[in-house]
Amino acid sequence: MKSIFILGASRLQVPAIKKAKEKGMYVYALDYDSNAVGISLADKFLEISTIDKEAVYKAALEYEPDYIITSTSDMPVRTVVWVNEKLGKATDISYDGAICATNKVAMRKLMKEKGVPIPSFYEIRSYEEFLNVIPKMEDMFILKPADNAASRGVILVNKNDKPDYEELYLYCEHYSRSGSILVEEFMTGPEVSVESYSIDGVPHIITITDKMVTDVPYFVELGHTEPCKLPQVAQEDIKKVATAAINAIGMLNGPTHTEIKVTPNGAKLVEIAARLGGDFITSKLVPLSTGVDMIECYFASLLGERVPLEKKFQKSSAIRFIQGKDGILKQINGIEKVKDIDGVVEIEIYKNIGERVCKAHSSNDRLGHIIIVGDTADEVEKVANKAISEIEIIVE
Repeated sequence: MKSIFILGASRLQVPAIKKAKEKGMYVYALDYDSNAVGISLADKFLEISTIDKEAVYKAALEYEPDYIITSTSDMPVRTVVWVNEKLGKATDISYDGAICATNKVAMRKLMKEKGVPIPSFYEIRSYEEFLNVIPKMEDMFILKPADNAASRGVILVNKNDKPDYEELYLYCEHYSRSGSILVEEFMTGPEVSVESYSIDGVPHIITITDKMVTDVPYFVELGHTEPCKLPQVAQEDIKKVATAAINAIGMLNGPTHTEIKVTPNGAKLVEIAARLGGDFITSKLVPLSTGVDMIECYFASLLGERVPLEKKFQKSSAIRFIQGKDGILKQINGIEKVKDIDGVVEIEIYKNIGERVCKAHSSNDRLGHIIIVGDTADEVEKVANKAISEIEIIVE
């Protein structure tokens, strides 16, 4: 029996754990959280941080897994590549490429060098440097930790509000593991993600996903819809930028999730990740809208099999996340009503009654999700709006 290390056992990693079991593998789930929901589905749990590459390497020497992967988490990508290289195993991307796909400063520098359209930016490492950069920025700009994910620490700064710059800097710095922070241009326009799979260094774009985020100053993702509704000209520009970014990081065989803003000056790269898309985009939305199982593609590539990238149909799918309020969660009403709505295929609640919840400052603050499928994007968006309107959150 083949064995596999899957770095991460959170809700978003569950589809990969299930797929590995379906393939007859012995699954080791690695996570710092001993209460992670995917642990019960694995054969063995190892309480190891997914970003502690030395600890993962030590465990790999002990348990000798045939494969080491992560599915939807950013920082573990570095660990996977580093450990595989140490063990002499093949990797889908170089360690330098993995750094560029997980550190936003390194990513920006590489993309600028390769001519990929990006926002203007500065790297800072102190409050004093921040004060020196502020006069160079437009009235609205973004503060972003260089090495975090899920919108943690990302905030819009508006000079006209006369903000407390030190408070904003400290908020962002708190989420930066290295102390490095990006100060960058605030891009306007619709945002999308591009789900792609590379084979022998050639990117194959599967679909473009429209994205919804919270109101400023935070940028938490609240929903995704496939396929993209933007004009074909804009979609071709999106594909061009995504392909250039994928080639820049050197992805050989594997998935990429590329986020792009369609600005008045054309498509510009927000970020690129050398992994499957999170938020159930690749595990649920892509199969529902295209019939392509990207996790199956990932494991086929891993096992040296033919990668089944062919689209089977063209439908539409969407996910909407349930927002919280500040307080102790007392009750969530409307769940059964949502289940009865035509087109709704799943509703899941993440938080427990009695748990402290809050408005969404990062993806971890969301209360749950609803997944919808239908024939067109307009249809699923209509159903999604109806479903969300039925949910009532009561806090005290």
